[in-house]
Order: sequence, then C-alpha cells, then structure tokens
Amino acid sequence: MKDPFQIIERPLLTEKSMDQSHDGKYHFAVAKGANKIEIRQAVESIFNVKVTKVNTLNVRGKSRRVGRMPEGRTSDWKKAIVTLAPGQTITMFEGL
Repeated sequence: MKDPFQIIERPLLTEKSMDQSHDGKYHFAVAKGANKIEIRQAVESIFNVKVTKVNTLNVRGKSRRVGRMPEGRTSDWKKAIVTLAPGQTITMFEGL
C-alpha cells in the first residue's frame, strides 16, 4: 500500500467544503494517480473514521498572467469528496 500521506495532499478549506462538512462530506486535494480505493484507505488510516463513499474529479489548471510576462498556467490537480458514516467527523474541520 502507498503511504497515506502521499495520497492525501491537503484538506480543502473553502466555504462550500465547510458547509458540506456538517453533512459528513469532506474535501481533499489528492495525488493525481490515486484511485478511490486508495483514497478511502488513506482517509480511514489517517483519521480513524469509516468512509462510505468517495467521489473524485480532475480540476483543470487556469491560465494566469503576472504583469507583462507571457501567460502561464497553474497545475492540474485532483479533488476527492469523502463521505463518512453517520455520526463520524474529522476534528480538523470542526474548529473552523
């Protein structure tokens, strides 16, 4: 099994993700090559919770420009929305 901390890169703390955390859905940026089974196992081992569902989506990078420099792009990345079993929470999201 891959290292769980290489699969889960960081939590996504946005207004939408914080609203959905009350429903047991938590958002994470994950490694591009990770599949749903690996994401489920990583979240369960890091946070000691029971995952019932994992949704993933690939997010395209945006075109960006700074001053007069030529246009560049931000990186493409992968997002995972993890649904936990009823009654379980991840405490990292609770205090915010």
